[in-house]
Amino acid sequence: MTCVLRIRRELVEEIVAHARRDHPDEACGVIAGPEGSDTPERFIPMLNAARSPTFYEFDSADLLKLYREMDANDEVPVVIYHSHTATEAYPSRTDVSYASEPDAHYVLVSTRDPEEHEFRSYRIVDGVVTEEPVEITE
Repeated sequence: MTCVLRIRRELVEEIVAHARRDHPDEACGVIAGPEGSDTPERFIPMLNAARSPTFYEFDSADLLKLYREMDANDEVPVVIYHSHTATEAYPSRTDVSYASEPDAHYVLVSTRDPEEHEFRSYRIVDGVVTEEPVEITE
């Protein structure tokens, strides 16, 4: 199990841009990568079906379609990201309860400051949150 998220700068920028676009609602999405690689490759912004500033929820039909697509491409969700619009980039109790992919990097972006953003990554396994370093590559 990798303890660091290695991610290309352009993917970080895509996540932050999506979070800014959807602000004041939470943004959410997935970055898929080849199975077994732990390498985020394909950016997939999703719709926050909850359309809420304090909560995110993937649309179940979109999610089913996404998982079928990833299966067909031998991909897995390497990164599952969402934004917090008024609080720090740390998983809420709700986020922890929804975390169902033990191998995924759970990325949180805080857009509470219009000038700066906070970008952090976690592993969430069996309700235990572990922050991990983020290594941004070119």
